[in-house]
Amino acid sequence: MTAGLRDLYQEVIFDHYRNPRNRGALAGASHDAEGHNPLCGDNVKVHVRVEGGVVRDVSFEGEGCAISTASASLMTEALKGRPLEEIAPLVEQFHAMVTETGGAAHPSLGKLDVLAGVREFPARVKCATLAWHTLRAALEHGHGRVSTE
Repeated sequence: MTAGLRDLYQEVIFDHYRNPRNRGALAGASHDAEGHNPLCGDNVKVHVRVEGGVVRDVSFEGEGCAISTASASLMTEALKGRPLEEIAPLVEQFHAMVTETGGAAHPSLGKLDVLAGVREFPARVKCATLAWHTLRAALEHGHGRVSTE
C-alpha cells in the first residue's frame, strides 16, 4: 500500500471515529446483540431492523477505540438495503480481509477496504471485528451477547 493511500485510509477511519454514522438506538429493531472486547474495553450494541428479508435499517451504540467505532460505522453503511442472504458472506469476506496475512488477494469490499491494514496489527483485529461478530449474533439469534475473549 502506498503512503498516500495509507494516509487516505487513516483519514477515512478517523472521520468515522469522530463522526460515526448510524450511531444510536434504533426504534423498531427486530434484532439486537451486545458485544464486548475485554482486551481493550470496547463495548458495542448492534440494532438491526429486517423487513421482507432485507436489512432496512441498522445502528450501533457503545464506546470503543477508533478502529472499533470506525468499523461499526462503516459496517452500518455497508448493510443498509442488503438482502439477508448477502450478510453472512459479507461478514466472512470482511473477517478474511482483516485476518489473512501473506498478501492474500481479496475482492474489494468498497469503503470497508480502509480497514484492510488492521491485519498488520493482530492485537487490533478484535477491535475491527467486534461489531461484525455482534451483528452475526443478532441476526442468528435475534438477541445475544458476544465477547472476543
